[in-house]
Amino acid sequence: MANQRKLGRTAAQRKALLRNQVTNLIWYGRIETTLAKAKEVRVMAERLITLAIKECDNNISVEKTFNNDKGQSVTITVQNDAPSKLAARRRIMAYLYPVKEQRKDDEKRADYQKRVREVKFPCVEKLFREIGPKYKARNQEKNCAGGYTRIIKKGPRRGDAAEMVILELI
Repeated sequence: MANQRKLGRTAAQRKALLRNQVTNLIWYGRIETTLAKAKEVRVMAERLITLAIKECDNNISVEKTFNNDKGQSVTITVQNDAPSKLAARRRIMAYLYPVKEQRKDDEKRADYQKRVREVKFPCVEKLFREIGPKYKARNQEKNCAGGYTRIIKKGPRRGDAAEMVILELI
């Protein structure tokens, strides 16, 4: 990416930092960071959200026929991702880190491990099921695209006086 802020880090460290912060922004909805980092995270987060908005409703209905245990033929309709949605999902999965969901207080360890194995990338699911449709409806109402994040300034950080901000999804 041209014209990217260096953030005082090597390329590998910078990419890892941005991937981590974008993942946390999507998962938690808001993060606290410095102004320079927030401006870079905003760019990447809005690209991923735009990709999710374009592909969130792109499904194909497929009818599957199988025989049940009584020998009867049963047909069910299943919703699959269209090829373009699958490609978008894989691009997002390549960028975001996998997030482990927190274990609930009343949940047994085996149940938690099974649930975590089932959904390896919950951020991707959240993008396509919650965030994409939400912002798609918002864009249609206001006839605008982009602007999915908000930066709220908090003031200087104690110690090095870096400008601290809260970056959140609108």
